[in-house]
Amino acid sequence: MIQKTLLLVLLISSQNLFSQQLPQYSQWYANQFVGNPSHAGIKRCIDVHTLYRNQWVGFSGAPKSGFLTVSIPLYKQRKQYLSARHGTGFKFERDEIGQFSTSRLNIAYAAHFNFDKYKRLSLGLYGGVVQMGYNPATVHVANIDPAVLSEASIVAPDASFGTWFNDQNYFVGLSLLNLIPTKWNNVGVNSKNFTHINLNAGYRLGANDNMSFIPAFMLRVPTRGKANIDLNLLWDYKNTLSLGLGYRSTDALIAFVSIKINSQFALNYSFDYTLSDIQKAAKNTHEISIRFSTCKIKKERTASCPLF
Repeated sequence: MIQKTLLLVLLISSQNLFSQQLPQYSQWYANQFVGNPSHAGIKRCIDVHTLYRNQWVGFSGAPKSGFLTVSIPLYKQRKQYLSARHGTGFKFERDEIGQFSTSRLNIAYAAHFNFDKYKRLSLGLYGGVVQMGYNPATVHVANIDPAVLSEASIVAPDASFGTWFNDQNYFVGLSLLNLIPTKWNNVGVNSKNFTHINLNAGYRLGANDNMSFIPAFMLRVPTRGKANIDLNLLWDYKNTLSLGLGYRSTDALIAFVSIKINSQFALNYSFDYTLSDIQKAAKNTHEISIRFSTCKIKKERTASCPLF
């Protein structure tokens, strides 16, 4: 039983390490900054997000991911439209899959250009370091193999680029992640980071002054491996309560709920029901996040889009 479990863990680890090398989050719609540096300082207030994802609950060695992000505006009096407003911030992200772990620390810079009151183009960069490691403490093998039982670690530079455009009722985002193809000489054979492309978009359909519907999608394209897409439909009430359903291609059905408290704190929860063959071992994935913002929602903006 142990050998079968280990084999499955290694297969899952291999799939994530060599195709989808980055963690994927069901709540991407509420945490845009973690995957797109152009969101640094996009609002005129400080935004703090933290999230924890426990994937395939009950499965030994299953992925566990999480992050902490802080987005900070850099105030500058805009003299006219198309003059830049700036932002900065940072993220710390950790991902564990079986015996493999990845930690990232990135600093972000972004510039935001308004074409009018609502149309905005943002460009951003992440720069920092990534640490990848292999810990064989929980590995059990029939024959001693130094290659399998030796601990390994590597620290490498990390960079990403992102762009974002939004109006009052829609958004489009594009990010290029893992831009530096660092080889994993101490962790794997003929292995290295590959660039990932993320494209997302959404549109707010205003039913009335109090509520709106927001269809949205996220397309993830690793340069090695299969692309996948999230299709979401969110219902928002006064920018304080959101409910939603989602589908990730060949992987999961997703349910969301988000509650804002005193307009500055938000609690988000999502549940994934696994559709792939992994469901034979584990069917459920849980994701919870907390957000704090120094922004205070004005009454006339209660029907605004909660995604930006």
